[in-house]
Amino acid sequence: MEDPGTRESSLSDGAPDDDMPQSLPDESSSNGGSIRKGCDPFAQTQRSKLQHRRARINQQINKEMRMRAGAENLFRATTNNKVKETVALELSFVNSNLQLLKEELEELNSNMEVYQTDSEAVKVPMIPLGLKETKDVDFTIPIQDFICEHYGEDSSQYDREVRELMELRQAMRTPSRNQAGLELLMEYYNQLYYVDQRFFSAHRNLGVHFHWYDSLTGVPSSQRALAFEKGSVLFNIGALYTQIGARQDRCATADIDAAIDAFQRAAGAFNYLKENFSNAPSLDMSAPSLSMLVRLMLAQVQECVFERIALASRSAHFSSQLRLSQEAARVSDVYLLVQQTMTQPLMKDYVPFPWASMVQVKSEHFRALSHYYAAAALCEHTLSAKEEEGDQEAEEAFLGFYANVPAGQSLRQVLQDAEKRRKLGKAHLRCALIRHEEAMRLHGLCKILRKMDILQDVLSLAHKRSLDKYSALDREDDFDETAEAPEIQAQSQQKPDVTPPNFSTVQVTDIFQRLGPLSVFCARARWGPVRVICLQRREGGLGLTLRGDSPVLVAGVVPGGCAEEAGLREGDYIVAVDGLDCKWAKHAEVVHLLKSCSDSGTDISVVTLHSHDTQMERKAIMLSHCSNKEHSRQRLMGGTKGQSSASLLNWSRKKKRESCTVTKKLGSTFSLSFGSIRDAEALY
Repeated sequence: MEDPGTRESSLSDGAPDDDMPQSLPDESSSNGGSIRKGCDPFAQTQRSKLQHRRARINQQINKEMRMRAGAENLFRATTNNKVKETVALELSFVNSNLQLLKEELEELNSNMEVYQTDSEAVKVPMIPLGLKETKDVDFTIPIQDFICEHYGEDSSQYDREVRELMELRQAMRTPSRNQAGLELLMEYYNQLYYVDQRFFSAHRNLGVHFHWYDSLTGVPSSQRALAFEKGSVLFNIGALYTQIGARQDRCATADIDAAIDAFQRAAGAFNYLKENFSNAPSLDMSAPSLSMLVRLMLAQVQECVFERIALASRSAHFSSQLRLSQEAARVSDVYLLVQQTMTQPLMKDYVPFPWASMVQVKSEHFRALSHYYAAAALCEHTLSAKEEEGDQEAEEAFLGFYANVPAGQSLRQVLQDAEKRRKLGKAHLRCALIRHEEAMRLHGLCKILRKMDILQDVLSLAHKRSLDKYSALDREDDFDETAEAPEIQAQSQQKPDVTPPNFSTVQVTDIFQRLGPLSVFCARARWGPVRVICLQRREGGLGLTLRGDSPVLVAGVVPGGCAEEAGLREGDYIVAVDGLDCKWAKHAEVVHLLKSCSDSGTDISVVTLHSHDTQMERKAIMLSHCSNKEHSRQRLMGGTKGQSSASLLNWSRKKKRESCTVTKKLGSTFSLSFGSIRDAEALY
C-alpha cells in the first residue's frame, strides 16, 4: 500500500493520470488527525481539467434549473397574457440552454479515453465513471451551536476539530487515482459514522444541507440527511475503483489481476449502496442505475478474465483454442445482458449513448472472437494416429463445445475428418466476419467512439486477422454454400465476485473524541446541565459506590452519607474531578483522585441522563458498564462495520430495540439497584 503522505509528480500535461496531492501540513500541528490530502485542484492535467469542466457545467445546470423553476412559477401565477408570452419565450431559451449543457456534460461523462492507460498496447478500452461533484459544506456554526446547546460545553474549544473535519471533506472531493485516494474516501466515510452519532439527533435537525450533483446528468440534489452524504461518498468509492481498473496496462498477469480486483470492488461498492440505501434523491444512486452499474462492472471483470487466459494460452493447442472461444462467448453474453439493462425504460434515456454503443460493440466484438478461436481450433489442429487413440481430453472438450449439435453430423467424425473441419471452420469464420463488420458499423455511428483510435485499431486488426484466415481456407473449387455455424456454449473458468467494501481497512479516530465516550456522549442521549458537587470525606468515607469507567458511573449512594447530602444521585456520570476531565478516565484513576482529596473537599462535576428516549438511554447505560469502551468502539468500526452500521446508513433511520436489565426509573434519573451491580464496583 502506498504511503498516503507521499507526493506524486505530474508527468506531463497530456498524461491521463497525473494526480498531484496537495502539500501536507505539519503532522504535529494536526494532533494525530488525518494527514491525507486530495489532489491539487489547480493541477493542469487531463483528469483535473475534465473534473473542472464537469463542475462548471454542473453549476450552470443548477443555475438554469433555478431560473426555469422561477419562470414556471411565474407562468402559473400570472394572468397577464403578455407576461405569459414573455415567460414562455424565456422558458424556451432556458430549456434550450439546459439541453445544450446536458449534451456537453454527457460528452464529458462519455470521455473514457482520459481514464485509460497511457500504454502503447492495443487493448479494448474500459468504461469508467466520473466522480460525483459536491458543493462546499460549512459545519462551523451548526456544530458549534450543537456542542453548546446539547453538550453544554464551550464550542470555541472545538474549533480545531471542526476545521479538521472540513479539511478532510474538502480533501476527499479530489482523491488521487490510487490506493491513497481510496483510503482518503474511506477515512471520510468512516468518520461520518462518528459525526452521525455525535451531532445528528432524531429530535433535532442540525441544519446542514449536503449538495451533490448526479454523476451523469449534473442535476443537483440537496438533503439534510447525513445518509445522503454517506451514499454519495460510497458512490465515489465505487467510481474511483472503476478509474483505477481502467488505468491498468493489462499486458501482464499482475496488471490484469489488479483490474479484476478493482472492477469487482467497484461492483461491491455499488451493490452495497443499492442494498443499504433507499429512496435516493438522484438517479445515479437509484436501484435500477446501480443494478446496471454492477452488471457493467462484472462484464468488465469477465473481459479481463478472457484477457488473462488469452495471455497465458500462447500455444495453439486444440483445447486451449476451444477454451478461449467459450470464454469470448461468455464475455459477449454478459455484455448483451448489460445492453438489455441499459435499454430498460428508466435507463434508456439516462445512460450516455457512447456507453450503450461501447457495450454493443464489445458484445459483437467478443462474439466474433469466439467464432474466430473456434475456427482456429478446427483448422489448425491435426490428429495423428497416436493422438486419435489417446487424446480423449480434446474429444470430450469438443463434444461439449456447442450449445446445439448440428443435425445429421457426428462431432467425432468432424474431429477426425480434415475436410469437415475445414468447412466447419470456414462457417465460423464467416460468422466472425459478420460480427466484426457489425462491431465496426456500431463503432462508426458514435462520434465519441470514433475519436478513440485505440478501439479502431483493435477492431481493424481483429477483422483483418479473421479475413486473412478465411481467405486461406477458401478454395477456387469450393462451390458448396457455407453452412451456418452452430451456437457456441459459453463457459468461463472464473466467475466474477462482487467484493463488498471493507471499511475496517482504514482505521480512524473520532475527531470529536474530547466530547467523551460515544456510548454516553452522543446526540441521541439527553442529560441535564453539568452539576458541580463538593464532597468532603468523613470517617465513614464518601458514601458512594462507583462502577465502570470511561466515564465512571455512580452506581449507588449511601443513605444519609455525605454524597447524598451533597446532591449526588444514582446514575450520575463523573465527568471531572477538581477541574480535571474524567470522561475517558478509568475506574482506578477516578478512585485515586477521590481518595487524594484534601480536607477542604473536592469538586466533582457530574451529568445525569434523562429519560426522553428510554430505549436509547438503556443502551447508553449498558454500554457504559463495559470495562473496555475503546474496544467496543473499534469493533463497531472494525470487522463488523459492514453489518452493524447498515441500519445507520439508510435514508430513513430505524432505531434498534435492545433488551437490557435496567431497573425502573426514579424521577428524571435511572436508579441501578445494588443487587444488579456485579463487577468493578466498590464502596468509598
